Parts: sequence; structure tokens; C-alpha cells
Amino acid sequence: MDSTRGEASGTEALYPFLSPAHTDVGGVLNEVRRSTQDKVREIMALREQVRLRDGRKLVECAEAMAERFRAGARLFAFGNGGSSTDAQDLASLFLHPGPGWRALPAFGLTSDIAVVTALSNDVGFDVVFARQIGAFGRPQDIAVGLSTSGNSANLLRAFDEAARRGMLTVGIAGDRGGKMAESAGIHHLFVVPSASVHRIQEAQTTLYHALWELTATALGPAD
Repeated sequence: MDSTRGEASGTEALYPFLSPAHTDVGGVLNEVRRSTQDKVREIMALREQVRLRDGRKLVECAEAMAERFRAGARLFAFGNGGSSTDAQDLASLFLHPGPGWRALPAFGLTSDIAVVTALSNDVGFDVVFARQIGAFGRPQDIAVGLSTSGNSANLLRAFDEAARRGMLTVGIAGDRGGKMAESAGIHHLFVVPSASVHRIQEAQTTLYHALWELTATALGPAD
């Protein structure tokens, strides 16, 4: 099979207006506009679905996180690929929230590339987060892991290690939650019900921003 042709057909399935058959510029622009509007409506509906289903759970999770922070907790966030970037964004949101908000100790476990590559090379990629949790985690701390599939082995290992240490664990997954939905090591799990990685990550970003704001509100303004 010609991989180039396969890739092109896949792209055209997502964005049919990119097909070489389209030569009408005005028509292409109209299709781009319709496609963008469809995706906006899709993510708005997905966010509303998550809000209606998990709104109360988000409040409960935020209150539990605020209680931990009051006791001196630190937050550790982790994920793979695009979820790694989201985990670092989540950590920076808690650590540097902006004027008027309380700064909270939060760390992204993918930020130190030397640690990640050393553990991956010398021990195995499955332990890159669990080993860090094991080294730094204390009973009052918080572990937050993000995955679009919910099946990442290194996240599951990290959640098990965090739960074993008495940490509060928060999972943010997609689709049906994958193996994260079956894990006894996750205290609070939020699942974005979509098969699209793009829509999942967009909704997850909204979800953890809401989780931060609810936690920050529960803690009150900066002194």
C-alpha cells in the first residue's frame, strides 16, 4: 500500500476541503468556515456534557485538594506527549496563577529531561513517574495524571505508588477512561467522553482550569 496515498486519504477524511479536487477558493473557504464552526460546536457541547455530569465531583475534588494544600501539600502533575505539556501547564497554573490568587507548590514531573531519560534508559519508561513520586511524595501531597486514552502504564504505576503513600490522586482521562477507570489507586477520576484526541485535550484543558479555580476559591485570596 502506498503510505503517502493512505496519509493523504486520512487527511482528506478529516479536512475534505484540502483535496486536490477542490479548486474553487471561495468554496474551500466556506468549507473551512463550516468545519471550524462544527468543531467549535462539538467542543462546546462536550464541555457542557462534562460540566453537567461532573460539576459536583469537581467541587468535591477541589475541596479535597484545598484541604491538602492547607496542610502543606505539594502537587505533582504528569502525562505523556501532549498530556505532558498539559501537565506542565497545570503545574504552572497552580504555582503562578496571577495577581490576587494564592501561589501553590506544584511540579511537572516531565520538566527535568535528565531524570526522565535516565530512568527510561536505565530502568524503564513505565517507572519515570512512579520513581519520582516515590522519591518526593509525602502522605499529604497530591498527584494529578492526564491521559487521553487512560491506558498509560507509567501513569497507572504512578497512581499506585501515590495511593500507597497516602497521597490524594486525581486522574483526567478520555474516551471511556481506559485502565484508569479500573484503577483502585485513583481517588477522583474525570473522563472526557470522546474518541477524538483533539476534543479530549481541549476539554481536559477546560477541566483542569476549572479544578484550579475551584481549589483557589476554596483556599481564598492571597495574603
